[in-house]
Amino acid sequence: MSPLNKKLSFIDGRLAGYATLAGAALAAPALPSADATIIWSGPVAINIPSTTAGIYLNVVTGVFNTVPASVPGWDVNPFSATSLSFFNPTAPAGGVYVVNTPGGTSATAPDNLPFGTLISSLSGFGSGAIETTGPLAAQLNSSNNLIGFRFVDATLNGGAVAYGWMRISLGATTGAQPRAIVEYAYENTQGLGIAAGAIPEPSTMALFGVMAAGALGVREWRKRKAQ
Repeated sequence: MSPLNKKLSFIDGRLAGYATLAGAALAAPALPSADATIIWSGPVAINIPSTTAGIYLNVVTGVFNTVPASVPGWDVNPFSATSLSFFNPTAPAGGVYVVNTPGGTSATAPDNLPFGTLISSLSGFGSGAIETTGPLAAQLNSSNNLIGFRFVDATLNGGAVAYGWMRISLGATTGAQPRAIVEYAYENTQGLGIAAGAIPEPSTMALFGVMAAGALGVREWRKRKAQ
């Protein structure tokens, strides 16, 4: 093999390695990932039983169960056999789920937030059944359901209040199966809000790997064209 071909072969090997790393990074998002201050669950499939218990979730640890005692420090609890309702933990006081968003038809019902809505200390909070009419109503047979929430993050100074969102997939009705939490995220900087639907930016390595995969494709195309 000529020195030039050896060099090209070495480059191809390096590009393939970077592409493999990128594929692994992008294909395995189920583990919690963090970028800057946003912590994201990655895609999950946490069933919300159509029962009065529903599902209890600690968004920091990722632990969930139908029994609250099995989820220390649980933060959110979507439930109900006849609708999609949300139950508050003891703290923070005054409600956990975002309500009274401009455009909603109820000042007390948790809203299906438009993508990008800021969830912060300026939001209104409450609990109960999700909006079912108007532009902030639950979307059936869809995962376009973003619920904002706040919670006590024990990892912050003094167990400060933090802000997050969860995406919920619904079936033909708000209370019927299948329905599930399919992803969630929160902001772990004390007092800082989060936009509904916001997730961490892709890592530099993942982006570099995607570029490497593209470069490999161009090189292969040029090889075939030259034959």
